[in-house]
Amino acid sequence: MVKKVVWYVLLFIVIQYVAVGLVFLGNLVLNGKGVTLEQISSSTTQMLLVQGIFGVACVALFLGFRWTPVSEHYWNTKPFSVIFWCIIAAVGTIAPSMWLQSALDFLPDFAGEELLDFIQHRWGYLVICILTPLAEEVIFRGAVLRTMLEHWEGRKRWTAIIISALLFGLAHMNPAQIPHAFLMGVLLGWLYERSRSLIPCVVLHCANNTIAYLMTAAYPAPDITLRDVLGGSQRAEWMAIAFSLMILVPALYQLSLRLKR
Repeated sequence: MVKKVVWYVLLFIVIQYVAVGLVFLGNLVLNGKGVTLEQISSSTTQMLLVQGIFGVACVALFLGFRWTPVSEHYWNTKPFSVIFWCIIAAVGTIAPSMWLQSALDFLPDFAGEELLDFIQHRWGYLVICILTPLAEEVIFRGAVLRTMLEHWEGRKRWTAIIISALLFGLAHMNPAQIPHAFLMGVLLGWLYERSRSLIPCVVLHCANNTIAYLMTAAYPAPDITLRDVLGGSQRAEWMAIAFSLMILVPALYQLSLRLKR
């Protein structure tokens, strides 16, 4: 079990470097000259291309080799109410997530400016809100968490969820993202453990990234806080968090009723 999990996580990292290598070769073939890693990193189009190749390659490899098995069984149950509540739950996470990010503003953020550049690109939404969530769910829930849950056969399910969430957070390799990614990983892991399907996970993950994408587009500053959005009022900030929790908690309750173990 451990070997499989380590292999999946290492492959997740290696595929990213392979994607960079393919973009380098593409520049070499099309332009007759190579580019440095710095030049690739400084180009929004090329970084989006790297992320796009990475997303497609992850999905193709893990589904193709059946490291992440898929079936139509869950979709045939018509889980439309689950999909609806996953979207509502994603809405309920936004204010608490923004508050957490501002509370941990001492953590270095290596991707803030890059995200803004991605949003301004015409292919930014496809990569950030569709391909990347799909790839991450296929690997961290469909392969990593599934392997641990099958190994422990129902025992230590929360241990498996937390370990997979920790690996998910660390895989982002950006200190400012790790706490939020870990908490989202716990939520997504719970969804997968209850449903044994990637559908709820992908829906919630895509919805979460979409809302974050729209918020960043509306307030294009890498260091924007929830309080800034609300005009600098601490009272409004706490009210927004409370209101969000009144959305999130009922959504999680509804999901717990609708998701079968």
